Amino acid sequence: MPHSPVPTQPGTSRSTSATIAPNILRCLSPVTESCGVDLRPELSRVGLDEAMLRSAALRVSYRQGSAVIRRALELTGDPHLGLRVGAAQHLTSWGLLGFALMAAGTLREAVETGVRFQNLSGAMVVWSAGPEDAGYVLRAELPDPALDPTVAVFLAEEAFAGVVALTRLSSGQEFAPSVVEFAFPAPRDTGPFTELFRCPVRFGAVTNRLVFPTAWAGRPMPGRDPVTYASVVEILEEQAASTRDRQDLLEVLEISIAQSLPEVPSFVEQARRHALSERTLRRRLAECGTTYEAVVDGVRRERVEQLLRRSEPTLRDVARQAGFSDVRALRRAVHRWHGVTPGRLRGAAGEP
Repeated sequence: MPHSPVPTQPGTSRSTSATIAPNILRCLSPVTESCGVDLRPELSRVGLDEAMLRSAALRVSYRQGSAVIRRALELTGDPHLGLRVGAAQHLTSWGLLGFALMAAGTLREAVETGVRFQNLSGAMVVWSAGPEDAGYVLRAELPDPALDPTVAVFLAEEAFAGVVALTRLSSGQEFAPSVVEFAFPAPRDTGPFTELFRCPVRFGAVTNRLVFPTAWAGRPMPGRDPVTYASVVEILEEQAASTRDRQDLLEVLEISIAQSLPEVPSFVEQARRHALSERTLRRRLAECGTTYEAVVDGVRRERVEQLLRRSEPTLRDVARQAGFSDVRALRRAVHRWHGVTPGRLRGAAGEP
């Protein structure tokens, strides 16, 4: 049987929306601190701080998460940072979803529950799972193929290391996959992979794939409780519906702005387009942890970065197409986003 299809709404298709629970960043901070690296300045650069990370309501954007991860990799110099962050997780790191996994009837039900509610887990990959000839297969796909390769490696490592760590905590320390496959090339030192996964690990695969024996999929969970499981899943369904509403609003706004550039629809115009009062639209954006100005800024930033990846547009063209008044305004914005000039950013984007 083929693996289950990727969920139709794994998350916003744009990278600017703040819709991701910051669970990875919460786990990342203590791991980097153990390496003598303080991530607080990096969090501040993307508009976050430790107090915010402790908020259960906080959501971050894919861009914010990727930027912090990229700097953590640079500052620690740890090529296996993703493995360490994944292995350091606990079921409580996933909040109510972790509780649902513990109460599930079988390991397969736990995995499928995690896939079903992945938007609530803080996942930065897209999960799918299902039985195949090789065994029960869990896949982790990157939502953006153009993602920085170092961040992509981190996310794949963190994803599978976290799954194995949580499975061992909930089902038994003897758990080991049959095989783990990564889409990225083999690193110089593969020892940490085999040490953690305790199975063959392959690199340069078509996709990121973890296979475990079918017998394990049907294994009863030690903490299974059908009443508790049903109660928690009911709460998760309510949270997921609310999350979808927020994601839908942000994505619709971002698409509307992107299609209107170089003109930017006013806040009043956006409220009218979506049949909302200004007060209601402002409140719903606040519930998403953002403002209309921040959404506009994110869409412009994405447009500028897309244009600077190409050699043809002049800076004047880039400024005009992204809705800036002139090149000076573009320079100020790029410096605020990246701390460099547009020319430097274009040169970095063109590097292999």
